[in-house]
Order: sequence, then C-alpha cells, then structure tokens
Amino acid sequence: MMLTGKHIAIIGLGTIGTALARGLLGSGLVTPEQLSGTTAHPDSAHTKGEELGIQVLTDNRALVEGADVVVLAVKPKTVPRVLSEIGERLTPRQLLISVAAATPTRLLEAHLPQPVPVVRAMPNTPCRIGQGMTALCAGTHAGPEHLARARAIFSPVGRVAVVEDEELMDAVTALSGSGPAYAYIIIESLAEGGVKMGLPRKLATELAAQALLGGAALVLASGEHPALLKDDVTTPAGVTIDGLMALEEGGLRVALIKAVMAATQRGKALSEAHRGSRPRA
Repeated sequence: MMLTGKHIAIIGLGTIGTALARGLLGSGLVTPEQLSGTTAHPDSAHTKGEELGIQVLTDNRALVEGADVVVLAVKPKTVPRVLSEIGERLTPRQLLISVAAATPTRLLEAHLPQPVPVVRAMPNTPCRIGQGMTALCAGTHAGPEHLARARAIFSPVGRVAVVEDEELMDAVTALSGSGPAYAYIIIESLAEGGVKMGLPRKLATELAAQALLGGAALVLASGEHPALLKDDVTTPAGVTIDGLMALEEGGLRVALIKAVMAATQRGKALSEAHRGSRPRA
C-alpha cells in the first residue's frame, strides 16, 4: 500500500485540507496517528483537532518534522510565507504536494534549498463529499512513485487524473476547479425555469440538480461522447429539441466556452505574476 506507515502533514485545514483529511480517515487508508495538520490560530486548531480526531498544531515548522508527505493547502498569496518557514526543514526524502491555484512547481521549487520532489494538485470543492476531481502534475524532482503516492492521497475524495504538461494546468483550473461554479449557475437557471412554469422552488432545484448529476454520471460511466447521449434524449418533434433550440439562441454553448477561456487567461496571468516573485532570502 502506497500510504502504509506514511505520515501525512496538511498545512492549512481549510475547505480542501479538511476534505482531504476526512477522505483519508474515512477510507481507512491512514490512521489518525498518521495524519496531522495546522491552522492559523490556537482556538481553530483545538476545534479542528476535536472534529477530526488528529493532532492539529499552529506551528508549520514543527508539523513537517518527520512527515513523509507535506500537503500545502493554503491560498496562493500565503505560499511564499509558508515555504519560507518550512523550506529549510524539507528534505529530498519527503514529498511536497501543493493545491495552491496558479502556483507553478518551479516557483515552489525556487523557495526550497534542497531538491525536494514537488507535485502540484488541482482539486475542486466537490471533494468535500467524495465526488471531486483532482488533476496532478509533477515538478522537476518528482517521479512516477511520487505521482502514485499523490494519486493515493486524493483518490478517497474523487477522481484523479495526471497532466503531463504543466502549461495545461491553468486550463484544468478554469474547467475543473471553476467548473462547479458554472454548474451551480446552470442548476439555478434551470430551477428558475421550473419555477416560472409553476413548480415549487425546492422541487425545481432538486430536479435540476439531479438532472445534471445523472447526466454527468452517465457520461463518465458510458464513455460515450456527450453529443451522442444528447441525441438519445432528443426525440423527433419532441419537447427536448425546442429546449435545445432556445439554448442555442441564447448562446449557452458559446458562453460556456468563453467562460473556460476567460478563466484560463486569468489563471495564466496569475501564474505569470507568481513566476515573477522572488524567494525570500
């Protein structure tokens, strides 16, 4: 087993960090003794420790001592400060996994005095219920065994894919990381249509959400192209084709494509900004 006897330290038990901890513990892949984390304040550390049943500190330096895997689950703007704290303590025998968006592996490596293996991960918020999607890519010093270990860590919270070219991670963030937000606005809009036609709001929302959930599950389970599955629903002279015509007239297809393009461009701009930052002396 990839995680047998390994200690995993999670810096930042926020939304993703907590989801990851819960997934690992719930899967039985690790014991509470194999997992620890940090929060910014003593009160939140105590609360989170009680909630998860693991050791939670406020000292990032102490946390990484003896850890086999260090998961950096903090906001991108916090990454340089945290790496300045722990960089001297990380060694090549450890694995650093970063979930910070728009933060290239070369930036992370530039803050580390030693050639530490780094894996960049892009999970999304459905990881909270074990239905997430995580994309991984390897840094300069990370090999197949490091990617395999990262995959084992994120598998309990959803699907995992490996991206060979890190330049594509901005597009991954725009599509997969931001994707749930696009889905929520589609669900909201469909529900509003149901309300307009007389459905109770709660029922309309349930119908819309389950339609997207079931449709997405069928795409993944069947492996068929979405266009073919769409055609299965669209009977000649039926009701669906009229709905699809309205969507095309409203420009939904182009709007979604442009949403991914715009988010990707924003991600690239943030990556370039981070790339221009310098490690602290």
